[in-house]
Amino acid sequence: MNTRNAYALRARAAAPSGGRHRSALPQMSGGSAAARPAVAAVPSPRQPVAATSAQPAPASQPERVGQHALVDRAANARLAFCERSVKGRFDIIVPTLKEVSALQHEPDFPARAQALAMKQLGHTLPADILENAWVAGLDLKSLYAYCTFAALKNSAARFAEDLKSQAESVQDAQNFFLDCGFHAVDISPCADGRLKGLMRYILRLPVTSLTRRTAYAGAMFDVESDVSHWVATELSRFREGVPTTADAGTRYLKVAVYHTSSSQPASEGCAAHGSNEHKAMEAALERLYQFRQAIENAFCCGASTDLLLIGVDTDTDAIKVHVPDADGNLSAHRFVDNAKLFRDTQGLDANAARLAVYEAVRQASQASGWGAGNGEPHDGMRRLIINLLINNFSQIEYVKEQYNGRYPDLGHAERYVSVGDGIEEVQMRNVAYYAHLNTVEEGAADLDVGVKIFKGLNVKRGLPIPVAIHYRYDHRVPGSRERAVAKAQRVRAAIQARYAALHASGMLACHLTVQDLPTGSPIEDVEGER
Repeated sequence: MNTRNAYALRARAAAPSGGRHRSALPQMSGGSAAARPAVAAVPSPRQPVAATSAQPAPASQPERVGQHALVDRAANARLAFCERSVKGRFDIIVPTLKEVSALQHEPDFPARAQALAMKQLGHTLPADILENAWVAGLDLKSLYAYCTFAALKNSAARFAEDLKSQAESVQDAQNFFLDCGFHAVDISPCADGRLKGLMRYILRLPVTSLTRRTAYAGAMFDVESDVSHWVATELSRFREGVPTTADAGTRYLKVAVYHTSSSQPASEGCAAHGSNEHKAMEAALERLYQFRQAIENAFCCGASTDLLLIGVDTDTDAIKVHVPDADGNLSAHRFVDNAKLFRDTQGLDANAARLAVYEAVRQASQASGWGAGNGEPHDGMRRLIINLLINNFSQIEYVKEQYNGRYPDLGHAERYVSVGDGIEEVQMRNVAYYAHLNTVEEGAADLDVGVKIFKGLNVKRGLPIPVAIHYRYDHRVPGSRERAVAKAQRVRAAIQARYAALHASGMLACHLTVQDLPTGSPIEDVEGER
């Protein structure tokens, strides 16, 4: 099958009138009217500010001179609705619980509290907590944790519904990756919650069977774990011919994503690297080279791996793509700054803007001095980079439209800590701080960063730290679910022991769930958990 031609025909057929661009990498829907949650219309203290806000536009962004020709306006509208509805679920919790608290001495308190919760949160509250409030007062910490985890589960369900409607986009994305010569795309961003929307929003990449996302503090991914995933991927190709046969000549792409803050680089950058962009960049680059070297040393086939380094300005979501040379090597000094490219192409028609993106990648490959490399990357890598840059144009415009060019929450504003395999369906900025781990000992550094963040966000306000412990299982493997449950319980016990003071004071709330491997599978509460 000529997937490249098939995809091109479909993309042209879907293009809106006037020759407007639709991104060559399919984008996920932000939700449909049929999937609107009950709290979508509730005002939120963290809702996006209007474009007419008095917030000044950051220096790294262009003045508002009209929409960019390569922006997907329909996708931006869907994603804006999705962001408001999902974050609204979390942000209405505290105002609702304040109202519930004010009712606790009323004679019909349980009934009134349940009616209020159903109206504003879309679900009821634990009856035993309400019924026992007259004895020792209302347990607001437990109610807050319960509501947070309910909002998480409901949001995941909405995202899963949306994923089921994206079969065509997912297939197009897989075809595109394969046409670019990549049979797997393994992405490791920093665990910072501001990068939680990396795939869905910043890069506009749908979840596919070819993509894998695992986040680590400072983008310091586990080399041994990723080599094991590389081995499993190559074994599938060798034994099953999935997604390509072993002799197809396709490559495994490993991507690391670091981040910085253009507004406050010394304080709101990557905490794992002391808000030092240079250290974050160099550390991610070193890990990428360690990954490739490990494969070359063990399997003598480094040519089957490609590396890519991407930086994100978390104030604006503009990316910086470090362009590999012909040998696949990267440089901290050879890149395309997409904020600048967006400004330079503002006002151009779609064709001229596309040519400018292509030219920017070519010019980066010709960098001299410290950024000099050995020629241009292979054609597939070049096409991937071009499409990522164009996709990101829509996100830059999105931040302009919704937040006047810069997010009001420049720092952390996460709603919960995600531990374990993570709930990959929920992908949105500052929803969760993510710590990928199998044991607390190996993920101690990531967990400590997350707890430190939430001591500032929650504990100082008297609210507990919600920790969502989530592991995947494979129903095809006997006993897999039981082992996933046991792992979740073991990790919970280790977390409670590590942060014993928080646990003893009721300021640490853990919730355990498991899920079958296929994306969009139902999320299952572990027995004994609320």
